[in-house]
Amino acid sequence: MPITLRKLDSTAADFKPALSALLAFEAGTDDAIETAVTTILADVKARGDAAVLDYTNRFDRIPNGGAKTAADLDIGKAELDAALAVLPAAQRDALNEAARRIRVFHERQKQELGGFTYTEPDGTVLGQKITPLDRVGIYVPGGKAAYPSSVLMNAIPAHVAGVEEIIMVVPTPDGVRNQMVLAAAAIAGVTRVIAIGGAQAVGALAYGTETIAAVDKIVGPGNAFVAAAKRRVFGVVGIDMIAGPSEILILCDGSTDPDWVAMDLFSQAEHDELAQAILLCPDADYIARVEASINKLLPSMPRHETIRTSLQDRGALIKVRDMAEACAIANSIAAEHLEISAEDPQQWADQIRHAGAMFLGRFSSESLGDYCCGPNHVLPTSRTARFSSPLGVYDFQKRSSILFVSEAGAQTLGKVAAELAYGEGLQAHARSAELRIEPQPKPRF
Repeated sequence: MPITLRKLDSTAADFKPALSALLAFEAGTDDAIETAVTTILADVKARGDAAVLDYTNRFDRIPNGGAKTAADLDIGKAELDAALAVLPAAQRDALNEAARRIRVFHERQKQELGGFTYTEPDGTVLGQKITPLDRVGIYVPGGKAAYPSSVLMNAIPAHVAGVEEIIMVVPTPDGVRNQMVLAAAAIAGVTRVIAIGGAQAVGALAYGTETIAAVDKIVGPGNAFVAAAKRRVFGVVGIDMIAGPSEILILCDGSTDPDWVAMDLFSQAEHDELAQAILLCPDADYIARVEASINKLLPSMPRHETIRTSLQDRGALIKVRDMAEACAIANSIAAEHLEISAEDPQQWADQIRHAGAMFLGRFSSESLGDYCCGPNHVLPTSRTARFSSPLGVYDFQKRSSILFVSEAGAQTLGKVAAELAYGEGLQAHARSAELRIEPQPKPRF
């Protein structure tokens, strides 16, 4: 049965509202989920390990009567190393190579994020000091799917940033521990791995328990319960983002094999039914060829039902006037993944302001970025690329301002500060500055 894709034309009178309707996605809040998460977080905060054990045994169906103590949930370094050792050589080599490339990229990123100081003529020294977070928590999904690539993408930047403790939590439904995920943890330098998941894991990381130290920041994707829990604990700890469904936007000039573009659309659509895959192209005949490729290739895909639903509900093939207009529309969409599949991709990339990651040229498939190119695959979704960035070393660091005011500097800065403080009605601020000025001016109160 052929798939029916939504087709839009930028010259149509109703194009803008049609595009807005296509992009609209309200994650919304499920009252049942919010109520459950609120209860779980409060219970973990109050009862600590006991609550984490209860929820883990119940939700993950831990066999043999369940875990008896918090120690039963720890996955030690020996088990991580053993998982790495027993992996098929091809998988082990792929993990190691991906990790190497991710580490190289993020080490280069760290070099660009150094602190600084400068000295003014009067001897005052100003600057910025950058220090890593002390302890972070990494959430790794372990339910419907397991993602060793997410372990690498979350843990390696933290490690490169200099974070001393990286605590990974991962649910293990029915007690099954994914060996590739554990192997990735061994490669990435994770400090501790705990077999817990869901809102209870987020609560344990945020509030701490008798055996789990509270972290400074929680990163990593999860289901609706995990997202709701991260949203609720934000402020107690930092979080990376609340991610929406995965997205790909392809700008193509019609010069790429249509089978390649169809498969690139599939690569996001197969994530889940809410994923979004869109093509922008100025060539109507080429759009028709891509549609033909979609219908030709879809039946052979193991996840064809998910892909079909995603493309029919949230996908689109959009005819634009030219590539310049495609870039303008792309900036409005601000997609998570943006492929520019064209003869001269850089000229169009120069016109892009908003995208989570840009893949330039027909050989730069988004899937390479997901696994092994090096840049991070944790990206802003749902148009948040307008104001946020990929996960990086900077997410695991904080900045402290440095102010070393000289005696001479205090004479000039003190007058400026006092004037502004009096203007704001904060007399103690003013006098604090004036006491360092010679001769001291009389207070204005």
